[in-house]
Amino acid sequence: MIHPQAVVDAAAELHEDVLVGPFSVIGPDVFVASGTWIGPHVVINGPTRIGRDNRIYQFASIGDAPQDKKYAGEPTRLEIGDRNVFREYVTVNRGTVQHEGVTRIGDDNWIMAYAHIAHDCRVGNGTVFSNGASVAGHVAVDDCAILGGFTLVHQFCAIGAYAFCAFGSVISKDVPPFVMVSGNPAHVQGLNNEGLKRHGFPETARQALRQAYRTIYRSGLSLQEAQERLQEQAGESGDVELLLSFLDRRERGIVR
Repeated sequence: MIHPQAVVDAAAELHEDVLVGPFSVIGPDVFVASGTWIGPHVVINGPTRIGRDNRIYQFASIGDAPQDKKYAGEPTRLEIGDRNVFREYVTVNRGTVQHEGVTRIGDDNWIMAYAHIAHDCRVGNGTVFSNGASVAGHVAVDDCAILGGFTLVHQFCAIGAYAFCAFGSVISKDVPPFVMVSGNPAHVQGLNNEGLKRHGFPETARQALRQAYRTIYRSGLSLQEAQERLQEQAGESGDVELLLSFLDRRERGIVR
């Protein structure tokens, strides 16, 4: 399953059905699980662990050293789950010892051409990184969030679950779950109603989130006052609980 013009280090561990295209280079300390396809001209360095049924297209660079001047060759890691797609020229870096030492990507993510995921990032499940979307070090992107083309996210920011960042958004604060943002700098544009419908949220859940959105963005309350108000609403909705949990642990402030 390995093309004769590919270079695979003897210390790499690939399942017997993994496909590797010509001119790809796979270094030591790389593990690739069953069903994964690695196209031509891909470079994968380790320590990196790649799960099942991933597709990695030509010229992607996966698991190379972090772009951090403090990095001094420590054996940090990259962990990738199952059924992800990495399109052309995607770059994903390993972690740094200044953080947890690992970059993590979950399952079923769609990472489009020229996207960049920097060191120590945590990407959940079912996200979309459109062409050219780039996240700096220590960024968290939660489940089912969408980053539009050429979205830029500052280090240590977080993008909440089911959030939608329009193309060209420049994000320097946290984006709460379920909201839409756009612009440079990014500003909130509303609740991600269409995304919630597509993901099957029932009307009762969407109504609770609309009320929560108005509490945060339309009530004139400070963020702390809005969080106190949300505490009263959260008992009736697990989705509002998720939103409140996100706000409780944020330190950079939120896009408003």
